[in-house]
Amino acid sequence: MTPLGQILAARIAATGPITLAEYMAECLLHPAHGYYATRDPLGASGDFITAPEISQMFGELIGLSLAQAWLDQGAPAPITLAELGPGRGTLMVDVLRATRGVPGFHAALRLHLVEASPTLRAAQAETLAGQAPTWHDSVDTLPEDAPLLLVANEFFDALPIRQFQRDGDGWRERHVGLDGTTLTLGLGPAAPRPELAARLEDTTDGDIVETCPAAAPITSAIAQRIATQGGAALIIDYGDWTSLGDTFQALRAHEPTDPFAAPGEADLTAHVDFAALAAAAAPARHSRVTPQGVFLERLGITPRARALAARGDADAIAAQHRRLTHPDEMGTLFKVLGLYPDGATPPPGLEP
Repeated sequence: MTPLGQILAARIAATGPITLAEYMAECLLHPAHGYYATRDPLGASGDFITAPEISQMFGELIGLSLAQAWLDQGAPAPITLAELGPGRGTLMVDVLRATRGVPGFHAALRLHLVEASPTLRAAQAETLAGQAPTWHDSVDTLPEDAPLLLVANEFFDALPIRQFQRDGDGWRERHVGLDGTTLTLGLGPAAPRPELAARLEDTTDGDIVETCPAAAPITSAIAQRIATQGGAALIIDYGDWTSLGDTFQALRAHEPTDPFAAPGEADLTAHVDFAALAAAAAPARHSRVTPQGVFLERLGITPRARALAARGDADAIAAQHRRLTHPDEMGTLFKVLGLYPDGATPPPGLEP
């Protein structure tokens, strides 16, 4: 068992089972043994690859969508350009490169990054050298006195979740406990859950529903800034409109693995419930949830791919295009939700 696994096992033995959310939070963010606190998880040598690492086209088109949203709202200055969970800073580098030609955009922007991992902050500082970003531990300290242009790519999927299994008209929460010395999932007692009352209409006995306690407050903080000051947000992640079923998963060395086998050594994620994000977005407006492939095609990824292919490795560019847009790859699994102020239009790519 890993050092973190030993810590968690001792805690459970002493005080009883913990929620899945508590388990995820410890595995990902424990200051000494947490996954994100101790490593750079991205790339071929890591455990997973995100869209910005696949192709520059992804970040370029996101940048142009946000810049056009800024223009559509009158090109205010100054503005806050922010990213949640920026990884190595790859996406933001592509955003900044693609928007250099937008008159006034770079002069207006102030760059802010929300990142909890010291390891990834160091990587971002290197990638974004010369850009003078301001780092934040949470969205709560992002500026409130300027329009906010924000991107969150594969951020919400890593937030800790709770799981509830339907039992009649009640729900039993899934907890992490011990089977001997092995960490395992178990069920708590059945109890009513008022917050899940509406899910009695679309579930049956044994169905699992996931909730993400941190997602609504984060979305609300973003939406409040956009509603009062203007701007736009692009939330890109894998998931569906509503949560149904067990989507909790672990990745290690680009392969699925048992999420309880090596606490702190694997990436833990779950599908995003976009309906919950949309509900938390008031008083800002939200777009329709749009498949990533459709979003990128509307923004012109195919012409951009052709232009890049004419200057380089056409086969590699074609493979990147397919990976980002094809329904059998990331094209439909990943979705995009836009937030924008009342009276404005959705960010480009998210047309009604």
